[in-house]
Amino acid sequence: MITSLFTYWAGYVRDSVAHYRKLYPDARIIVGGVYASLMPDHCKKYTKCDEVFVGVHKGAEKSFPAYDLIENNPHPLDYQIVRTSRGCIRNCEFCGVKKIESRFKANANIKTEIIHRKLVFYDDNLLANPHIQKILSELIELKSKKQILWCEAQSGFDGKILKEKPYLAEMIKKAGFHYPRIAWDWGYEQHHEIKEQLDLLIDAGYRSKDLFVFMLYNWDIPFGEMERKRLKCWEWQVQIADCRYRPLDKIYDGYDSKKRKQTGREYHIQKESGWTDKLIRTFRSNVRKQNICLRQNTKYYSADMERKRISKDMTNEYKKLSYEEAKGYLKDAWNPAVIHYT
Repeated sequence: MITSLFTYWAGYVRDSVAHYRKLYPDARIIVGGVYASLMPDHCKKYTKCDEVFVGVHKGAEKSFPAYDLIENNPHPLDYQIVRTSRGCIRNCEFCGVKKIESRFKANANIKTEIIHRKLVFYDDNLLANPHIQKILSELIELKSKKQILWCEAQSGFDGKILKEKPYLAEMIKKAGFHYPRIAWDWGYEQHHEIKEQLDLLIDAGYRSKDLFVFMLYNWDIPFGEMERKRLKCWEWQVQIADCRYRPLDKIYDGYDSKKRKQTGREYHIQKESGWTDKLIRTFRSNVRKQNICLRQNTKYYSADMERKRISKDMTNEYKKLSYEEAKGYLKDAWNPAVIHYT
C-alpha cells in the first residue's frame, strides 16, 4: 500500500510504484491518499498500480505512526503529528478536502495519544471539532504540568468560529499554540472581519507580528487586490503566509523560485485573473520583504542590510530611520506601505 500527497507530486508516486513492482513483482500494489482520491482514474493509468483506494483508510487511520523508524535519522522529527478530526465543515472551491474526506469526523479527546512535548496539529479545521473546548482544556492542563512545550495548528484557525466563540482565543494561547494563523481567502472587502478575528488573538495575549494571515494568490483575486490586502496586513503589523494556487487536477508544478522567468507550461499561472509569471514572483517577493520588516522591526526593507553588507553598528542606526530618511542613504530601500508592481 502506497500513499500519495498532492496531485502535482504524482511523478513520485509513479516512481514508488515502479520501485516496489521491481522489488516485489508478485505483490498487489494499492495506491491511496490525496492524489489517488482526487484523480483515481488518472492515478490508476499513470502509476500502473493494481488498485486505487479513494478516501480515508480505516486500517491506516488506526495505526500509530512508527516514529521509532526515524529516531536515528540525521534529521529526526522533534515533534509529534496529531489529528483530532478528519474533514472540514467548509466547502471552499479551491480545496480538495471535501472530495477526500466527505464526512466530518471528530475525536472527543487526544490526551492518551500524546507522546511528545511538541505537537503539530494536522486538522483541516481544528476549531470545528465539537469537542474543541475539552481538547484545549486537556492541552492547557498538560502545558501547566510542563508535559508539552508548544502546539502548532498547521492549517491555522477558522476565524469565523473564533468570532462565534471568542473565549477559544484565550484557551488557544494558554494551550501553548504559537504563531497562530487565520485565512483571508476572499476579497479586500473582508478586511473588517479579518481585523476582528486578529484582534481576538491579540486580546488573548499574542503580539501582532507573531500572527500570520494565509493569503491565496495566483487565483481568482487579481494582483492589484492582493496588494491591497498585503498593505492591510502591514497596517495591522501581522505577517503573511502566502499560498500559491495550484488546481486540484494538475499533476506537475515546476515553479522554481531561483529562476527569473518561467511559462505556464512549467507551472500553473491563473491567466484568467490577470496573473503572469512576473506578477507571481513580484507578490511573493513583496510578502517576503514585508515579513522581514516585521520580524526585524524596521519600517523598510534593504537587501544590503539583510545580507549584512553593512556593518552591524550602521544597520542599527539605519533601523531607526523612516523610509523617507533611509532612501537617502540606502539605494535599495523598499517601502512596504505602497503597492509594488515590479
